[in-house]
Amino acid sequence: MTNPNEPERNGANAPAPADAAPGRAPKAAEVSPDASGPDAEGVSESPRREGGGRLAALRRAPAVLLLVLLAFFAGRACSPAASSSETAGGASDHDHAGGGEGEAATIYTCSMHPQIRMSEPGNCPICGMELIPVQGSSDDEEDGPFVVRLSPRARALAAVQTTAVRREAVQAQLRLLGRVDVDETRLRTITPWIGGRIDRLRVKETGVRVRAGQVVADLYSPQVYAALRDLSVALETGRRLAEAGGGAGTDATVAAAREKLRLLGVDASVIDAVEAGGKVPEHVPVRSRVTGTVLRRLVEQGDYVTEATPMYEVADLSVVWVQLEAYEEDLPRVRVGAEVYFEPEGLDVTYTGKVVFVDPVVDPRRRIARVRVEVRNPGRRLRPGMFGTAVVVEQKTAGGRLVVPASAVLFTGRRSVVYVERAGEPGVYELRVVRPGAKIGDEYVVEAGLSEGERVVTKGAFFLDADLQLRGGRSMMTLPDDRTWDDAPPLVVTDATRSALAPLMRAYLAVAAALAADDFERARAATERLATALAETDLPGPPATRQAFADLATQLGGHLGMARKAGDLAGVRRAFEMLAAPMTELLSRFGNPTDQPLVLVRCPMAFDAKGARWIQPDEPVANPYFGAKMPACGNIEARIVPGERLVRLEPPPAKAPPAAPAHQH
Repeated sequence: MTNPNEPERNGANAPAPADAAPGRAPKAAEVSPDASGPDAEGVSESPRREGGGRLAALRRAPAVLLLVLLAFFAGRACSPAASSSETAGGASDHDHAGGGEGEAATIYTCSMHPQIRMSEPGNCPICGMELIPVQGSSDDEEDGPFVVRLSPRARALAAVQTTAVRREAVQAQLRLLGRVDVDETRLRTITPWIGGRIDRLRVKETGVRVRAGQVVADLYSPQVYAALRDLSVALETGRRLAEAGGGAGTDATVAAAREKLRLLGVDASVIDAVEAGGKVPEHVPVRSRVTGTVLRRLVEQGDYVTEATPMYEVADLSVVWVQLEAYEEDLPRVRVGAEVYFEPEGLDVTYTGKVVFVDPVVDPRRRIARVRVEVRNPGRRLRPGMFGTAVVVEQKTAGGRLVVPASAVLFTGRRSVVYVERAGEPGVYELRVVRPGAKIGDEYVVEAGLSEGERVVTKGAFFLDADLQLRGGRSMMTLPDDRTWDDAPPLVVTDATRSALAPLMRAYLAVAAALAADDFERARAATERLATALAETDLPGPPATRQAFADLATQLGGHLGMARKAGDLAGVRRAFEMLAAPMTELLSRFGNPTDQPLVLVRCPMAFDAKGARWIQPDEPVANPYFGAKMPACGNIEARIVPGERLVRLEPPPAKAPPAAPAHQH
């Protein structure tokens, strides 16, 4: 249908527009193809006719190009595909002349900054480049900024591959550098029991093994020599008195001399030899009291020593320590008692040990902490100072953990994402924030964000992310960092813990449903059930888990008190809005305790456009703040499957305002 007010687009015969300047013809008519005719003024000469023809052709080029482009866009607008889509959308007619409300709105973006979206042409506010048109899509608007749709041909070109998320019992492994060290509890020092001069060193080299009782040095001690002489004299005096028929009191003298030598540390063999009538020795032996390897020799032959002078450091190397260096981010994965496999350099033997100590202090310069592993060393092949690689095996998880291939996880600073293929919708992929755990071989443990059986993209994820970014969606490069995971470390949550929380969450959902139905009495009754469920919740689990729930219960109890005192729907809704924060925190730290998927929804219009969130089943949006007035007002921010924890995507930023129209003078 032709608009009577619209000029024809068929060349030079189109009449001038009504608002054209007087006496001025349309551009297409300024240079006529017949300008070389006899009636053309000033072009009677042949050379001028040729020049004029070329000039006319050059002037016609922009007009012809403009007409071709107009014809192209008009053909697309009138194509059968466009007509069918308009019919499916409920449009009964398409008015080309009026700009058609059924047409997809043209938006403009920057090729270097796809997040810029303008409703009119202009320049990029970031880099100043000219914006280019992008044809909007109704599917894209419905899917939101986190979804990519690919045609079968595009999927084939991108070679997109997916893998199912599975649950299995895993044992995470952490590889660390290790160094063999002496077991300090088996380190001993050999010292003499008496002072004197070392006249002979029997062990002169370090690294040799000594046995308990082995003589390591001969010592001349005037004190011991005098005590031995006293014993010898007492014995001789006693024998002479005995021969003369006396000897009373000599036994006490001999016993005192013997006890004095024992206290000085003189060997019993030396005392027995003197008592047997032997010669009093000038030197006494210094014996090792332990068995081990000499690490250090601290004296020289001829040195004078006292009772406290260390002579040798000896270590028992049948058991050694392996000192591991763990960085700060690895420390939460290391626990006392964990099994460790150590492979020293140069040896084809793997040793097994246990973590016995984790250093509570981190080196301020290297940012590492020492992890001590005790390893048995049969044959003493492990030598202090050797390096090797240690594998710390984490405790096997009961009930299994969710795992995905390592290629599925895209890391962007402190946030990790995957692309999930929607069930039953081939070619539709959704950006999902996840919290990966330990890496086990070629797989990552997923702490939150996915459920068993979902299919994640393992090949072609970067292609999907680039496509989403070019369409102006929230790609991995435009999402902010996820800092909540560090602020609230994961709790130990068992199936029994979630079962205890299930009645509490179901009661909250009942309150939301009653408010969405504008039923005040039903909302009051659901609020009472929620308060009862909160009071009856006895959460099993470790102290940290119970304390975390106690903190949330305190917040919930205060807000429920306001809801129970409310006298109308508006009061209940105000109190219900305050319940959203602790209930969202409950999903983040404990997971979805129900047996149905849940969604976190935000209504930007609630409470004078301040916005408010709530949790509901994964069904069509039912707004508890507006009820029947605006039942579908709300944007889904996150989905939480049963048993998994909430990982929330921030709502997409507001689109850039349209470019200001140029001033007309």
